Amino acid sequence: MKTWTTRSGLTVTQILGGRCNVFLIAQEERHCLVDSGHDNRFDALYNRLRRLGVTPQSLRALILTHSHFDHAGNAARIKTAFATQLIIHESETEYLRRGANPVIQGSTPLTRFMTDAFLSQALLQRFCRYTPAACDIAAKARLDLQALGITACLLHTPGHTPGSLSIIVDESIALTGDTLFGVFPGSTFPPFAADVPQMIASWRKLLETGCSRFLPAHGCERSRATLQRQYEKYAKKFGL
Repeated sequence: MKTWTTRSGLTVTQILGGRCNVFLIAQEERHCLVDSGHDNRFDALYNRLRRLGVTPQSLRALILTHSHFDHAGNAARIKTAFATQLIIHESETEYLRRGANPVIQGSTPLTRFMTDAFLSQALLQRFCRYTPAACDIAAKARLDLQALGITACLLHTPGHTPGSLSIIVDESIALTGDTLFGVFPGSTFPPFAADVPQMIASWRKLLETGCSRFLPAHGCERSRATLQRQYEKYAKKFGL
């Protein structure tokens, strides 16, 4: 498990990888979990949380960056196991309640073919179902987590989905969900996005924070310099 430390001593630990990165924010004895991974990873997720000393008393919230199945698959079980509250953007609470996905839309010619021509949205929705869960806190444009004892805030960064959120930890590290990808060398461009220009505008929001490290839900860390280069490239392409 890889761990990053902020300027004020908060830690961010990647506790699951592979299909979806799941992160744990720790500040003293308080924790927030960011995303929950695919439902077939529950045992690994639960065991690693307990190994790190996470308890129902210490887990202040489960934050979902968005309501796609690979991020929300274990949300209901984590909420029950740790008696914690669940936070998601207000525009995706209904998807979460139904265990459904916002539209999955390709952002490249190949992935657009996959989602538009090869796979119907109805088929995708059946394949991508997950256990429904209830939202406790519906985030809007910005939500400060100081009330939970965590020096962080949620920032609305739409584009991949309408309600995509990023978590800004101590103005140092951004947990970006699928707002950017870290899979392809030198790139932050996700292969799926509902609204690409809106997603590029969200990159500008992330660059306006003080963060120097950007941790996506897929792939590896991206630097501020890489995100800046990608933003300039795609902002020019889309006339932003």
